[in-house]
Amino acid sequence: MIAGRYTRVREIGRGGMGAVWLGRDERLGRDVALKRIGVLPGADSTDLARAEREAHLAARLHHPHVVSVFDVVADESGDGRWLVMEHVDGPDCGRLVREHGALAPDDAARVLRQVADALRTAHEAGIVHRDVKPSNILLDRNGQAKLTDFGIARLGSDPSLTQTGMVTGSPTYLAPEIASGARGDEAADVWSLGATAYHLLTGRPPYETGDALSTIYRVVQDDPPRADVGWLTPLLEGTLVKDPQQRWTMAEVQDFVRDRREPDGWAPPAAVVPAPATREETLATSVVPLGRRRRPVRSALLVLLVALLVVGGFVLGRQLTDSSGDPPAASPSASASPTPTPTPSESESADPGPTAEGMEAFIRDYVRAVGDDPAVSWQMLTPKFQTESGGFDTYRAFWDDATNGRVLSISADPESLVVSYQVRFDNFDNGPGPTVLQLRYEGDGQYLIDGETSEGFTPAG
Repeated sequence: MIAGRYTRVREIGRGGMGAVWLGRDERLGRDVALKRIGVLPGADSTDLARAEREAHLAARLHHPHVVSVFDVVADESGDGRWLVMEHVDGPDCGRLVREHGALAPDDAARVLRQVADALRTAHEAGIVHRDVKPSNILLDRNGQAKLTDFGIARLGSDPSLTQTGMVTGSPTYLAPEIASGARGDEAADVWSLGATAYHLLTGRPPYETGDALSTIYRVVQDDPPRADVGWLTPLLEGTLVKDPQQRWTMAEVQDFVRDRREPDGWAPPAAVVPAPATREETLATSVVPLGRRRRPVRSALLVLLVALLVVGGFVLGRQLTDSSGDPPAASPSASASPTPTPTPSESESADPGPTAEGMEAFIRDYVRAVGDDPAVSWQMLTPKFQTESGGFDTYRAFWDDATNGRVLSISADPESLVVSYQVRFDNFDNGPGPTVLQLRYEGDGQYLIDGETSEGFTPAG
């Protein structure tokens, strides 16, 4: 038992430098993921600052494609820390590719679009992830991508937590400027997402040599990796560009992959996805574009100096992971400038926009989430409506006793984005009248609750 509340069930993997356990929140009766923050290489104590940093940064991001961090608690000894996180009941993308091979472009695009959306939100909040890679992208039972492990992320205004001589991140996915010893900004995440796309689409990581020193050298000195991956080929050419100022922005990545919509009903292979659970955990947020700061690319001489420091006894913050054992891809001639976004053909499906069916499904999911865990349903509100609801403590107190929600009747108007429904909960008197909610459409079939006009509802404040 951790902090008198969380029970460890079994170890289910490794996240960055810490073990990840399936756990149980005995107070709320839900599964959680518990990540034990381990000891940094070369250090002799638990990196408590790193645990609190990850909790702080991840808690700032309320997004459907970012793994939620609920709490950070001390372990039994009081010396270590555990992150209490959303449990994603599915594989990471590295495992998916190892077990089932490279993804088709349409399937990869769905994952990349969701991760790009999450990263753009992080960048808008001033957070650079700095360790985007397949093993840090989890897939839930519905095939939704969840970005995790913000342990080496940083705020633009924060001093670095990196120890002297330490290169943070997984070498094969590092942007050249970071491999050269620079700090790196949002553009570094664009490169890492491109390197991740290369892995998903080809079935092997870029630049993989099996040796950290050689990998770092190749990242900086070799031409960017290229591959013919169908309609996503321009994505590799636009993101895997050595000059960060010539690289696509995350907004451009987002726009490109949104131009092609994946077939309805896509999900990861059934062999690695557990049976559906009883509740959906859907989070959401809005995004605002953010410009990039200029960061010069360092010379090859500095790369060699960094490499010598690693060999001479300094530590590498992240060990090579997700290696498939395959030889690295050949490096044909590189294109240093982004390729214009192609226009989708008329035969390709576009975002249908709001639909009555989609709105009704969203409300049914919301009602289910309210009865299971108000902390989950809270994330289905816009920031505006969260304020009107009086903040999370008020919201949770209001819904805390409600269980087993059932929608008795429902009608939705896609033009006005208004939905009216009659609902019943156990242990809760919802009143005789219908609940009337104003939704906001987020695109890609996603909605948020933006207001309520039910009789008797009075906005807080």
